[in-house]
Amino acid sequence: MLQLSQTQTREALPFKPLVEALRTMFREGCEMPVRHHHTMEVPDKDDATLLLMPAWQSGAYFGVKLASVFPSNAVQGIPAVSATYLLSDGRNGAPLALVDGGELTARRTAAASALAADYLARKNAKILCMVGTGRLSANLIEAHCTVRQIETVYLWGRNFEKAQACAADLSTKLGLNIIAEQSLEIAVGKSDIISVATLSNDPLVQGQWLPEGCHLDLVGGFTPLMREADETAVSRSRVFVDTKAGAMKEAGDITTPLANGTLKPEDVQADLYELTRGENAGRTSTSEITFFKSVGAALEDLAGAVLAYETAKATLLVD
Repeated sequence: MLQLSQTQTREALPFKPLVEALRTMFREGCEMPVRHHHTMEVPDKDDATLLLMPAWQSGAYFGVKLASVFPSNAVQGIPAVSATYLLSDGRNGAPLALVDGGELTARRTAAASALAADYLARKNAKILCMVGTGRLSANLIEAHCTVRQIETVYLWGRNFEKAQACAADLSTKLGLNIIAEQSLEIAVGKSDIISVATLSNDPLVQGQWLPEGCHLDLVGGFTPLMREADETAVSRSRVFVDTKAGAMKEAGDITTPLANGTLKPEDVQADLYELTRGENAGRTSTSEITFFKSVGAALEDLAGAVLAYETAKATLLVD
């Protein structure tokens, strides 16, 4: 059985092929039971979350991710998300690979946003606003660059000094013009794509800030209590999600507007199944604002784990 470290997992999941692996998996589909979602108390800290996410394609592969989210870890300077993925043979049950789940999660999450942006962002989008300075930010920037010719990135974080340090570091690593911006309103107002990856419980992005024709990509919130954008952002936009089954039950950016009447179920235009299968055209004009909310899906983990395993197997010539 292969064991892929964080570095090996990253190297086995280049964003361009990963985006295409997700596109193929959404088009083809797979079996994906509702994920187990449990709240765990942590003494003297914010509650943590335990996730179990299985998925399989009959006769091919199956896998399960064990993940945890400890929001208070940020105070200690350690990652909030920890995870492990076990990929097995769908013909005989034999374990094939143990994949670093944190790296897999970060990269497939960013790739799902890039996949959505390929249908929802304007073709000439060049300016990206990245809201958040955590692990996902670098992945999201790099992933969005695979589907659009991004020339400038404005990076915003609650701690401006940290945002400045991250901007300088990422500019060097990614070879991009990345600028720390102290005002979130200003950063949002001059961007074509706004990608938000935080653990916020209160809306950060105000709908009145959104410029005409922009694409809003909400990534961080994964429970009904978490919010990254307000109701005005919803009411001004055409709304899309990664999966209707997940986002319309678990994402506060969707469930709260549904509960208060700002959003009706039929207002959710499509999910990634429908976009990749051509059942919805996605963006229909250069002036409309598009809104994409993801909560993650086991399908994405399976697609990424299969790609990581097959890439590593080919590289290492493992039987």
